[in-house]
Amino acid sequence: MKSAISLICLTFTLVFSVSAQKSYPTMGKIIYEDPAFKKLLPKDSNVEVIASGFQWCEGPVWVKDSSFLLFSDVPENKVFKWDEKKGLSVFLEPSGYTGRGYYSDEPGSNGLIIDNKGRLVSCEHGDRRISAMPLNAGGKVTLADHFQGKRFNSPNDIVQHANGSFYFTDPPYGMNKKQDDPTREIPQFGVYRMDPDGNITQQISDLSRPNGIAFSPDGKTLYIAQSDPEKAIWMAYPVDEKGNAGKGKILYDATSLSKSGVAGLPDGFKVDKDGNLWSSGPGGLFVISPAGKLLGRIVMGELTSNCAWGNDGSTLYMTVDSYLCRIKTGTKGAGW
Repeated sequence: MKSAISLICLTFTLVFSVSAQKSYPTMGKIIYEDPAFKKLLPKDSNVEVIASGFQWCEGPVWVKDSSFLLFSDVPENKVFKWDEKKGLSVFLEPSGYTGRGYYSDEPGSNGLIIDNKGRLVSCEHGDRRISAMPLNAGGKVTLADHFQGKRFNSPNDIVQHANGSFYFTDPPYGMNKKQDDPTREIPQFGVYRMDPDGNITQQISDLSRPNGIAFSPDGKTLYIAQSDPEKAIWMAYPVDEKGNAGKGKILYDATSLSKSGVAGLPDGFKVDKDGNLWSSGPGGLFVISPAGKLLGRIVMGELTSNCAWGNDGSTLYMTVDSYLCRIKTGTKGAGW
């Protein structure tokens, strides 16, 4: 999801592809809200801008066995591939809308993951589904496109639990007229679980704009970011042994910062090995402890959408409006 507001304009121009040089422009400012943040991001940390020229990039995912990054450009209806040695290339087009003619301003794929079978699993706005595709050969298959006979709105972000179940969010951002689109069939902007046998249940139905989604390292807590300027929050839900989400509580509330005029909202995020959330939010990227304490921020000066761990698990890749960025951290992503 992209807002029309930007904080500042960068004073340099970047080329669309990666150069042969290993030195990249930098951007952003690190804010240390808590002393513990110095262990996660040392004082000499810098955000590198490694590619640019996109409309609105989202959903980064690192392909571990091949050492490259995939990410969506939602308006362009493409998935891009970034490789340290080969640079940037188009990996998949179309990525989220295969229909005829204009669909919306955000028709492509959004959130991406590599599932436990090694497939690229995509949240597709235009085709309003969750799809899976082998990385090396073969076409897509639809994993889910409806709930109780009604089409999803526009699946946005997804995570897979250790037990194989998928959990995903379904706000209206990919629809042509958003929440007022006449083709909308489901009244709630829900959070869903799809079991390995294909059964789908609506786990959460009372959020106004569910967006980013992730699990704690032990899989017992489900986190949801809500991209609503009136209630810009991160929620935490206990998950029982059957995989059902219990009563949620607010983990962190950034509504006051959002209402103060700082552009950006809680959006995509990932969790590190200690359970800290690294999430897009007002002004850039927030780092929040599992106890709900704000440890630090990376103020980017541009709308930040999502992030993903890559390389050896300690490099955080960030999709920042038209830029692809990365920063070396003092921790590793959960599961590395």
